[in-house]
Amino acid sequence: MNKTISKSQKEKLSVLAMLDAEDSNIAANPGFNAQADKTGEFETMFQASTLDQDFRVGDVVTGKVVEVQSDYVLVDINYKSEGLIPINEFRIVDGVRQVNVGETVEVLIDRIENENGMIALSKDKADMLRAWNDISKAAENEEIIEGTVIAKVKGGLSVDIGVKAFLPGSQIDLRPVRNMDVYLGKKYKFKVIKFNKKRGNIVLSRRAILESERDNLKAQTADTMKEGATVVGLVKNITDYGAFIDLGGIDGLLHITDMSWGRIKHPSEVISVGAEINVKILKYDTEKERVSLGMKQLTDDPWAAVQSQFPIGSKAKGKVVSLAEYGAFVELGNGVEGLIHVSEMSWTKRVKHANQIVQVDQEVDVQVIAIDFENRKISLGMKQLQTNPWVEMKESYPPGTIIEGEVKSITDFGVFIGIEDGIDGLVHISDFSWTKRVNHPSEMFAKGAKVRAVVLGVDTENERFSLGVKQLESDPWSQIETKYGIGTQHEVKVTKTVDFGAFVELESDIEGLIHISELTVDKITTVEDFIKVGGKIKAEVISIDKDARKVGLSAKLITLRDQKANVDDYVKKAATTAKTSFGDMFGDQLKGLKKD
Repeated sequence: MNKTISKSQKEKLSVLAMLDAEDSNIAANPGFNAQADKTGEFETMFQASTLDQDFRVGDVVTGKVVEVQSDYVLVDINYKSEGLIPINEFRIVDGVRQVNVGETVEVLIDRIENENGMIALSKDKADMLRAWNDISKAAENEEIIEGTVIAKVKGGLSVDIGVKAFLPGSQIDLRPVRNMDVYLGKKYKFKVIKFNKKRGNIVLSRRAILESERDNLKAQTADTMKEGATVVGLVKNITDYGAFIDLGGIDGLLHITDMSWGRIKHPSEVISVGAEINVKILKYDTEKERVSLGMKQLTDDPWAAVQSQFPIGSKAKGKVVSLAEYGAFVELGNGVEGLIHVSEMSWTKRVKHANQIVQVDQEVDVQVIAIDFENRKISLGMKQLQTNPWVEMKESYPPGTIIEGEVKSITDFGVFIGIEDGIDGLVHISDFSWTKRVNHPSEMFAKGAKVRAVVLGVDTENERFSLGVKQLESDPWSQIETKYGIGTQHEVKVTKTVDFGAFVELESDIEGLIHISELTVDKITTVEDFIKVGGKIKAEVISIDKDARKVGLSAKLITLRDQKANVDDYVKKAATTAKTSFGDMFGDQLKGLKKD
């Protein structure tokens, strides 16, 4: 430290200088005895110079900077000596120490006189004392104070309000704060919620101020909340399903479906956090304070013009916006979409997924097939803009035409035979044979085999091409009544026995049934007690159901005739039984036989 002369030392030197001057006068006047009065005069003058004011340790006083040294600042507080303040108590801003000679500062008297005879002062303690007084006053009067966030601490933030104060994490904002770093270095307004000067404990709240501001805003905003009104809001938060809009103390939900008449995948395509937007109040629940907002409702509904823009049967151009297994959604205009079902994409191709024909963002030509205004749905077609091959097929393949094709696929109900590129004809299992019972199409056909068939019909509306194989030959049942008329007798071979009778072969693929009660005049328990498979028996035809393809026979009747019995009543009864319960049983059991 530089050699410093105190104010009291300077004053003593000044008095001594005056006395020296007096001594010179005495020397010039030998008669004057100055030595006796010299000491008393000095003390009187010195005491008069120090009677400025009464100072105590802890007092806060105002002084003037008289000198700025490298380590200390000298301040005149109108005392017998200057005060010293450590230079580091003055802040540095942009590399410059904030203290100048001549400026006024408020300081606290830390010690009356040090070893150099100078008073020790503190600017920091004076600032802190003043800050504590201000804070105490603010706490008592619930006043708002300002401070700067200076650091993160356990459980919250440290704030400089003249002294260090604690801001709990729960009091930082209205909502829980995840990232406290964003608050560092920023100035905010706070409310003192806890104050203890003795312990040096100050707790602040920013949330209390925000809640108060929100309540005031909410009261003002509530007055303007009317359904149908257009208001300005600030986008606070965005989710997958929409966005929360700050309307001024009240938050409203803008659902993704109310953002645009067109299709959007995420709200961020339309709005961004912090943006100011115009919205329409769709619904306001005053009790629950819930506000539903709309943005698309500020513009005209594009569906209002759909009927005039896209009449049924009209052609249009659109862009594929999304694909599903069952079809493709095409945007015809802003907010207007239509669906091309896979069945409307091609006349001939079996489309399993829409991506086999079109891709997202592809431009396509379509025709409007139907419009459902209530559900805002438009059915579109692509194949309608092409020639319908099914119409040509109907003309090229009239019923009765014989074709030859390859078996493309086999199902439980029939086989598909290729006719032309992309068009297959179906031979239903019922059209395989006039007489043969077929359990599964694979019994008669193999995939890839060449097959001849007869065209039965072409259904252009349902896009079906019907074929038949049995129609290549005449139906043997058409002559059944001629060859096997009622009353005719035939020797037949048993092909299958069942609990209720025996199936017999009249000729290839034509069977009849002899019921167990018609096998013999004798009483039998089971069919095989009388006859077995492969055995031959003579029987008489007693009933024919041409439509159901059923023939009923009786071996018992042959025996009765041989015995010369009167069989007229029996024949009538047997024929009636065969057409009712006997016939029903025959049909039901035939179904059971197919499973064997």
